[in-house]
Amino acid sequence: MTQVERKAPSVDDTAYISQLAKQERRDLKSSRFHMSLPYLFVKRLLDMILSALALLFLSPFFLVMFGIYHVGDNKGPMFFKQKRIGQYGKPFYIYKFRSMVVGADKKLRANPRLFKKYVDNNYKLPPDEDPRVTKFGSFIRKYSIDELPQFINILKGDMALIGPRPVVQVELKEYGNKVGKLLAVKPGAMGYWQASGRSNIEYPERCDVELYYVDHASLWFDTKIFFKNIISIFKTDGAY
Repeated sequence: MTQVERKAPSVDDTAYISQLAKQERRDLKSSRFHMSLPYLFVKRLLDMILSALALLFLSPFFLVMFGIYHVGDNKGPMFFKQKRIGQYGKPFYIYKFRSMVVGADKKLRANPRLFKKYVDNNYKLPPDEDPRVTKFGSFIRKYSIDELPQFINILKGDMALIGPRPVVQVELKEYGNKVGKLLAVKPGAMGYWQASGRSNIEYPERCDVELYYVDHASLWFDTKIFFKNIISIFKTDGAY
């Protein structure tokens, strides 16, 4: 198999990024037991079962949310969709309950000073400075309620329950020549980064945390991350 030279790719070089990620995947499977087929099979099976059960259980709650998004300041689409980069560099749309005003991205980009601060601050803004987030949006973000629609992404196979958080394309540059390793696995709704503090951990430390998971993934580690995420959600650690 031809080896791909590992270099820091351009974030727009999707073909190279995909090729690099596939090579990293082969290397992980051949050198580490935790990337064996039995682990990947069980992981995907659990993802399908748990996401299907979660969506069934949450269906009444989704109906309540549907009503909320038809009244007052929240009126508008229930779901927020954003393009993220998935396994092997394949883009997909992540689903969330909308926590921002309609046209939030355009509103942010219309303010060059604020957009620069957003980029310089690891692609986020403090809640009291973010004009895009609604009051209801702040509440559902605080308790990660906005993330619940990602069970749809998990059921579809875009994401796993546990894995590195899916990034937007511009964030790929933060990983440099390690971007292939990041994209060798499916991104997750819950990850080691969130379990370790979420927004309290910024780049470049976030890269180290996410890549540590890739190197040490196992069913036991996944289970540990799941429960640490649940604790973080109730403590609202790093949530905004």
